[in-house]
Amino acid sequence: MSGRAGKLMALSGVNLDNKTNKGLHNLFKRILNGGMHGLGFCPYEEGQEPGELITEAQIRRRMKIIKPYTQWIRSFSCTDGNEAIPRIAKEFGIKTLVGAWLGDDPEINKREIEGLIKLAKEGYVDIAAVGNEVMYRKDLTEEELLAFMYQVKEAVPHIPMGYVDAYYEFAHRPKITEACDIVLANCYPYWEGCSIDYSLVYMKDMYHQAVKAAHGKKVIITETGWPSEGKGLQGAIPSYENAIKYFVNTQQWSKEDAIEIFYFSSFDESWKVGSEGDVGAFWGLWDKDENLKFADKPLVKKIKQTLFK
Repeated sequence: MSGRAGKLMALSGVNLDNKTNKGLHNLFKRILNGGMHGLGFCPYEEGQEPGELITEAQIRRRMKIIKPYTQWIRSFSCTDGNEAIPRIAKEFGIKTLVGAWLGDDPEINKREIEGLIKLAKEGYVDIAAVGNEVMYRKDLTEEELLAFMYQVKEAVPHIPMGYVDAYYEFAHRPKITEACDIVLANCYPYWEGCSIDYSLVYMKDMYHQAVKAAHGKKVIITETGWPSEGKGLQGAIPSYENAIKYFVNTQQWSKEDAIEIFYFSSFDESWKVGSEGDVGAFWGLWDKDENLKFADKPLVKKIKQTLFK
């Protein structure tokens, strides 16, 4: 083996070159069955999108599917039926990182914050997330976001509170980082065009940048993942093989270094193509029909399509 090849193998974390399709499947299943720290919970069925009412029945059905594999779930909203997610998670014995979705609509923001506080007071929130990538989208000013964060902190001071954004925002916005009890960082090598061969070391660097900005506060990776299909971004190529490799490497690092990670995501959601392009629909470990994507026959088919198209 050449020195360069050995270096790439070390960076990639796991060597898939010598594995058969069955071997890839077995590796994925072994890691999955070993359990994850956390998983982003996606409730929307085919044809649904945010703003539509979701039912307890669909939440409960999907919660039952993921229960054997995760200790925590992360929810993203406290309105339109999403408020039932942490309640149902507690029925299944799953811990909750509960998010209030903040945007540019003041009335929705008010309802989201009230919903988060209500759930926390009722005992359904283990960690409260006030907003998701609000600074990245520029939906609110820093002062407006801080007001919501301190409102939640004052109302439920016994619940750890944080704000979710890209890892680099916490260095750029020290007032927000200071307001957090816990720093909640999204780390996506894919969205920065990173090749799968370097993705693990790239994600570690993202995480350590957030740790440095946190000045001793706990850092949780609230989102990371790799799409299984769609158009690539520079050196980042979606494929079933790359999605398996990224999942395996992420979970092994999480266990070896005790890094708390919420993998994104649980189920494919077609509505996301509107904001992310075709890859938006393919981030789940389960497909839109709630079938495990990397099962034997689908895996063999997809790997062959990737390798021989």
